[in-house]
Amino acid sequence: MTRSSSIFLVGPMGAGKTTIGRRLAEARGLEFIDSDQEVEARTGVTIAFIFEKEGEAGFRKRERQVICELSQRSGLVLATGGGAILDPDNRQWLAARGYVVYLHASIEQQLARTERTDTRPLLQGGNRRDTLERLFLTRDPLYREIADLVLPTDGRNARALAREIEEHLGRTASAP
Repeated sequence: MTRSSSIFLVGPMGAGKTTIGRRLAEARGLEFIDSDQEVEARTGVTIAFIFEKEGEAGFRKRERQVICELSQRSGLVLATGGGAILDPDNRQWLAARGYVVYLHASIEQQLARTERTDTRPLLQGGNRRDTLERLFLTRDPLYREIADLVLPTDGRNARALAREIEEHLGRTASAP
């Protein structure tokens, strides 16, 4: 399958995928979609509610369907959920169908950016730092496996990061 003119943002919660994705889509004249928001729009309930009623497996099944469909579209900036890359099919689709940017965020940044939210089911109960560290150890190699570009986000604002992605895309012949 040939790669589309789409850009897929992957990375942990708190990396800025949605904020950066919106700015990047606007700069490139592309549509922006957040896969988590798409799951909520399609189901009419929050991700937290899906986790409560169906567990993580139920959510991941819904997320997989959304990523399968959206990754086939052209002219899109897609911000994926932090765990979307756990599914081997999702990784394959993202890598084959678009340009993948891994927005890398330290544990400290993730803690700072998620401290005021209670809408992240994986951070409910328990030690948030321990959870984020465990998720990082599992997910970081998977993000890197499919990334065309790894971009550190610590201490940087969304505008500068979107601009850096833009500059990189301009230098990369295979980029959308």
